[in-house]
Amino acid sequence: MNAFGFKHIQQVPPSKQWRITDSILNNSEKDIVSRSTDAEKKQIVSILIDQGSDRDLIVLPIVGMGGLGKTTFAQLVYNDPAIKKHFQLQRWCCVTDDFDVTKIASNICQINEINREKALQDLQKEVSGKRNLIVLDDVWNEDAEKWEKLKTCLNHGAKGSAILTTTRNAHVAQIMKMCVHSQNLRMLHKDFLKEIFVNRAFCLQKPLADEPGLSKVVDKILVRCGGSPLAAKAFGSMLSNKTSIKEWEDILARSKTFNKDIETLPILKLSYDDLPSQLKECFAFCALFPKDYEIDVEILIQLWMAHDFIQLKKGDNLEKVGRYIFDELTWRSFFQDVKQTPRREWQALRSRTICKIHDLMHDIALSIMGKDCLTIIDRPDEKELVSAGPTRHLLSSYRFIGGHLDDYLKKHSPTLQRMMYAEYTEGPAQHLCKYNHLRALQLYGLSKLPLHPRHLEHLRYLDLSGNFKIKELPKELCILYNLQTLNLSYCQNLGRLPKDMKYMTNLRHLYTNGCSSLECMPPDLGQLTSLQTVTYFVVGSSSACSTIKELQNLNLSGELEIFRLQYATEEDALACSLGNKEKLTHLSPKWSDKNSEGLNHHKNVLGALVEKGSNMRNISTGSHMSRH
Repeated sequence: MNAFGFKHIQQVPPSKQWRITDSILNNSEKDIVSRSTDAEKKQIVSILIDQGSDRDLIVLPIVGMGGLGKTTFAQLVYNDPAIKKHFQLQRWCCVTDDFDVTKIASNICQINEINREKALQDLQKEVSGKRNLIVLDDVWNEDAEKWEKLKTCLNHGAKGSAILTTTRNAHVAQIMKMCVHSQNLRMLHKDFLKEIFVNRAFCLQKPLADEPGLSKVVDKILVRCGGSPLAAKAFGSMLSNKTSIKEWEDILARSKTFNKDIETLPILKLSYDDLPSQLKECFAFCALFPKDYEIDVEILIQLWMAHDFIQLKKGDNLEKVGRYIFDELTWRSFFQDVKQTPRREWQALRSRTICKIHDLMHDIALSIMGKDCLTIIDRPDEKELVSAGPTRHLLSSYRFIGGHLDDYLKKHSPTLQRMMYAEYTEGPAQHLCKYNHLRALQLYGLSKLPLHPRHLEHLRYLDLSGNFKIKELPKELCILYNLQTLNLSYCQNLGRLPKDMKYMTNLRHLYTNGCSSLECMPPDLGQLTSLQTVTYFVVGSSSACSTIKELQNLNLSGELEIFRLQYATEEDALACSLGNKEKLTHLSPKWSDKNSEGLNHHKNVLGALVEKGSNMRNISTGSHMSRH
């Protein structure tokens, strides 16, 4: 019953389980915050440019409770045109809770240095003689000695250099402050808070102007938000599909009154509690990622799939429902900073979507997961690992793993469901034979694959990307019958794929881009009818290889690079009917010979490949001399 008298602006088809929303949020909410803090921003800009121009290094803290918009405010200052013109060097650094000076110095220099002295020397050189602005976002450190080491290096900048910090802790601000001013960010004024709330709450439905009681309910909700833009977004999103005044009042009754002494806003936990169980699982899983981590959305959805978090109804597609879940969580403010990445890799054909999690939302995920996840960012501490006990999900981004973590894995490996080593990690793998329950695995720094596939029957996600020393994969890999995602991108010395891959019938995503030594694709690849991603297809010259005709019955999406097309026939090119594949957006056909006599053949093959009407947004052709 629509007791609230809502007029629906757009109707979601009843057959759809998920609201279809655009995950790329518009800037309207940031604009509201910008307008509300304009006077404060001008004051900070004036201090940094006018008052600080003839002074040595100044440090200016922005202080406020979590969710108040400190990071957004700092971004507005950082991106102000006058600031960009005034400072010769600008760097943004999200700070870890332990204030790792080595990591901060490396981030400012945009390098990956693990030696503290070397990192600090590099930092001193980086800022020397330049008027620079460094933003240190979300600082918790109360250790004055750590701060002094960093400040000593930053003092080598030119006059007028400045450090802008954001913190929830007034004591931290006092330790760091090196000017007479610190900015205590005010709670967002009720009028601006209401704009944000209304934008979210009434985006799908419009209330009658004279609806009795509506104004009072909204006023009470705004009090619960405590001046926090994040809380207003979360509350508004949560109520956007509630169509009766009773539902609104029930949610209001469940929410707690704002208390400035509580670090995590109660409304954010309530927003989590209001999620369907499937979305709760998907979000809580994200506790594994480190704070401020850039999450690749495509990979995230594949990891949700690997852990069976995505429930399907008849006719649904895992990836599509996964995207609906992501969009819904983004709409409810669980994810933020959603954007398209540039095509940074030299062989990338398309951009990718990445996102982050607000630190308060990350705190909620951690509180839910508890000991079910273990994230190691820096050198593992023995006491920390001993107290951690068994865990289901492990992610390590520390470069050289050994000793304590190795002992931990010996003891607790049977409980692991997911083990991920982030970039630049070289880790132990000798215990992999014990990981019977593993659903997802990512490994770096390997010269050969230490897997025992017969013990990995539940494995659904395997990421071996960047292992440039691997030359071949074990043939037993083909008995990973439940594997859904196999990422081999940038395994530059990998020569062949196992010939019996046709039996991996659940495989959905095969990433081979950057595998420049790959000779051909294994035979009968077309039998993998679930396959929808093949990023790099090498046409072989022998009968032991798949021809491009094998692509005929595959519902491919995303990007596809086809190499050594001089071995393809026009008949096979026509049969694979790439032009009919509606989800295939980027195609790059290439030849490895420059023989002018075959030019007509190349043109005919290319014409046959896209002979029928194509939805591809980008087709780039070229020749490339290979080592084959």
